[in-house]
Amino acid sequence: MEQIYGIDLSKEKFDVSFMQENDKLTNLEVKNKYSSICDFLSNLNKESTLCIEHTGIYGDLLIFLANSYGIRICAVPGYEIKHSLGLQKGKSDQLDASRIREYGERFGDKLRDAVFPLENLHELRELHSMRELLVKQRKMLITHLKEKGRSPFRSIQAKAISDRVMDSLYSQIREIEAQIHDIILADEALFENSQLIVSIKGIGSVTANELIIKTQNFKKIPTARQASSFAGVCPFPDSSGKMVRKSKVSRMSDTSLKTLLFLCAASAIQYNKDIKHYYERKIYEGKPKHLALNNVANKLLRTVYALVESRQMYDPNYICLDPRNVDKIVA
Repeated sequence: MEQIYGIDLSKEKFDVSFMQENDKLTNLEVKNKYSSICDFLSNLNKESTLCIEHTGIYGDLLIFLANSYGIRICAVPGYEIKHSLGLQKGKSDQLDASRIREYGERFGDKLRDAVFPLENLHELRELHSMRELLVKQRKMLITHLKEKGRSPFRSIQAKAISDRVMDSLYSQIREIEAQIHDIILADEALFENSQLIVSIKGIGSVTANELIIKTQNFKKIPTARQASSFAGVCPFPDSSGKMVRKSKVSRMSDTSLKTLLFLCAASAIQYNKDIKHYYERKIYEGKPKHLALNNVANKLLRTVYALVESRQMYDPNYICLDPRNVDKIVA
């Protein structure tokens, strides 16, 4: 029989909740470090399933070691756990672990295995994250310098330090981008998918890297529909009884990927004729500009997945036939 372990993660330790054979509820506390996790995993049955709340880097070591030991581990968003078990009162680490275990027992069919990314993808993710941090710092410094430009007096020393910091940020960002390029170039699968993505006019290397990282090279999020939902560019119906509203996108999305897709959409409607015609058609249909831009972002994402699946570069002259008429044409 499959044994479900609910685990509430934190920086220093994690609490474990599971049911023994005599239906006795048991709680453990394990330190979130290499040796303690190895001791914990070595005592588990291979048919066990660990159910954790997705908390970012706090669970990375546990996921990596569970994969190494061959023990199934599943990461579930906290929002999904909270809203699936009804009204809950009180909160503690042990209670949270028990609720995660209960979710795993009741919704076992919804659990999806968590797999730690391969070495190249993990390195790519770390470098990309560092680049994002440096770009934000550069943007903050640029904004600060623009505001200081309105002042009647400026410190020469502060200006000199700001210039050196700015030069350093530009240099570090270029260095990280070069390392990212080397990693992708050295991996055939990553390089091929990257080339397919950037063949679309309007999508650059930064967005291509973001897509490869967030989808784990299109294995974690295998379909365009799932990717659209993940990025927040897929509209969902909003109606109840006689009240029927316009479909709208969900706020629960990856904001950084959504921002990049909108930037790509804005670029594509200027330099990609096919996308420009699609955008103009949506505007002609009476859609607001922001909604038409969302449609473009969705179309770009679907195009990316189509290229990855077909293994063909983007062809601006390609004509997509209506699938309802394909049989007639063949006949």
